[in-house]
Amino acid sequence: MAHPFRLVDLVQERIEGFLAERASILLPVSGDLDALIGFSRRFLSGGKRFRAQFCYRGWEAVIDGEAASMPRGSREAIVSAAAALELFHAAALVHDDLIDNSDTRRGAPSAHRLFESEHTASDWAGDAGAFGRSAAILLGDLLLGWSDELLDEGLTALGDPERARAARAAFTTMRTEVTAGQYLDILEEQAWPVRNEAERRDVALRVVVYKSAKYSVEAPLAIGAAIGGATPEQLAALRGYGLPLGIAYQLRDDLLGVFGDPAVTGKPAGDDLREGKRTLLIAAARERLPESARRLLDELLGDPGLDTEQIAMLQRTIADSGAVDELEQMIAERVDEARGALDGAPVAASAAASLDALATSVSRRSR
Repeated sequence: MAHPFRLVDLVQERIEGFLAERASILLPVSGDLDALIGFSRRFLSGGKRFRAQFCYRGWEAVIDGEAASMPRGSREAIVSAAAALELFHAAALVHDDLIDNSDTRRGAPSAHRLFESEHTASDWAGDAGAFGRSAAILLGDLLLGWSDELLDEGLTALGDPERARAARAAFTTMRTEVTAGQYLDILEEQAWPVRNEAERRDVALRVVVYKSAKYSVEAPLAIGAAIGGATPEQLAALRGYGLPLGIAYQLRDDLLGVFGDPAVTGKPAGDDLREGKRTLLIAAARERLPESARRLLDELLGDPGLDTEQIAMLQRTIADSGAVDELEQMIAERVDEARGALDGAPVAASAAASLDALATSVSRRSR
């Protein structure tokens, strides 16, 4: 790894090489399996690579020296771990879009819609939608398994069993927590009518933490730091930075899910409103709205048939309640908390500067 600014290129090269290796296993079985490789390449060819960047910065923060001077095994391990996180993320997105019945991802068809369209174009027998859903489940499972394989390849190259165990433990915990968070998310979409009003905000925040915050920022940092041989003090500082920033990241995502520009986000306007996401934004709005407006919000939220005018009306209702301003304040406070965790922390100055810049990137993004 010659230079940090090439991280994204190196991760992409690792992903492409890995997929080529797996294609050599799949294609001798049947040429029909080329769709799995093709769709995998498509879903892994872009994105912001935030998780890969945080993984690398966690490693950079604790290594003793410049990245280019590290042993080859350590450099191979961090690139493979960063790439494994991207495969894990792709698997999560494939399953998440299926759960949410989302038609698009990054401005293009979601995986189940791609498989559905292939069924229709090929004039196959049976139900195209059912085929698309089944195939997407399998693609997500395949990517999930491959993320494990790619991580293990990197940890084997590391040549340090203790560091490898620590990185594997962080990855395994992340995988369990994000699945738990995803379940809590879909549970809340159904269970909210019987929730005590006082519980709603706490439940929404718990979903933020476990579905997104930990696996988007905190866990990648911890995995990278483990590969670099972090001390307990270094790991505590990085986690102290990662969790609040991960919360800020997801709160921004919640705002974009309601107010984001479709031309920028690649998702329909107000998509979270149609999907019925019971986010912290919605919890904050409900607390502030009069009973009649709260009742209307509850009635419309989660209706997949919401039209443009209804979306605009709900957007105005939420904004006028003051909930947007509250979330913006929460984001700013969490970013400040994250930056404060690195003040005087025993981490490399170059990595601290990069993490400071990433705090701005993830909390102010428009997609």
